[in-house]
Amino acid sequence: MAFNMNSVPDFDALPKVEGMPQGCAWGIFDRDGKKDMVGTLNFLTPEVVKAAASEVKDGVSISLNWPLNAMNKLPSGRKQSQHKVLYIPEAMAALPFEQGKSWDDELEFNTQGSSQWDSLCHFQHQETGLAYNGANPSMEALSVESTAENTMPTLDHWHDRGCIAGRGVLLDFKAYAEEKGLPFHPFDGDRIKVADLEACAAHFGVEFRPGDILLVRTGTTEVVDKMDPTDLAKMAAIKLSGLHGSEDTARWLWNKRFAAVASDSSSFEAFPPLKPDQTVGGMKDLVLHMYLLNLFGMSIGELWDLKKLSEYCKNTKRYSFMITSSPLNQPGLIGSPPNAMAIF
Repeated sequence: MAFNMNSVPDFDALPKVEGMPQGCAWGIFDRDGKKDMVGTLNFLTPEVVKAAASEVKDGVSISLNWPLNAMNKLPSGRKQSQHKVLYIPEAMAALPFEQGKSWDDELEFNTQGSSQWDSLCHFQHQETGLAYNGANPSMEALSVESTAENTMPTLDHWHDRGCIAGRGVLLDFKAYAEEKGLPFHPFDGDRIKVADLEACAAHFGVEFRPGDILLVRTGTTEVVDKMDPTDLAKMAAIKLSGLHGSEDTARWLWNKRFAAVASDSSSFEAFPPLKPDQTVGGMKDLVLHMYLLNLFGMSIGELWDLKKLSEYCKNTKRYSFMITSSPLNQPGLIGSPPNAMAIF
């Protein structure tokens, strides 16, 4: 039975799930007694994908993937990427036949070290330890050999439904702030509120449709590209600008029926969160990672390279496009390079 987009309740009408805050979408996408594993990717219906193909007019594709080693200059607490080049006649000398001049290579990297998708198991609902749709990730549950035996909502399940092909929309907040003369810097901890997102969309003529993949540009990767390693030592504390972690933001993202969201920031939301006694516009912070990944089933992309996309959108005055993304197909995969591109 085809998925009916109109059957999905708005944020405030989502059925209450015991022990969870309002806005929990567990069970909304379950079908025929089977627990859903891909969350809001269900919004990418055949009709949505077919309509997205109409965005392709220019025959131009733009990679949205930052180099795997782009963060190696900065200490992140995660394993840095390593690229090992192998000369096949030496690496495979034990084979019983001669090798001509040829090459292999090997990569070691942490999936959170550059452009990435966060799976729905990356960051749990902290009060309960549960992930999307009530899953309870553990080392054993995530260490599976096949997707068929995998009961955790990890990225390999995307391949069962054809990964991502849909309509992307860019909210170029960095360009918007520059054109409007607004104070904004990706490392100032600025919080982009719903009113800011709507104003940015209006400024560039962006219209949202159910099933869109939302991209928000802050300029973070561009600052890192130009950063000298010694610059990090000058920062008293790392602050990241991004979306304001509030219920208003969560409600807006859900009610727009976005299939997924991504940014060139390493957190998508402003980090660190405010202290419990602090507010922005009278609203307390919440952790969007927890809301989007665990309650909505909405995957988050981080550290995407959006500079060339921004330039093309500006030159053509088009901020919507077809987008494709296919993460690595590894059972139990928690994060992955997005292998994403925008097509105009």
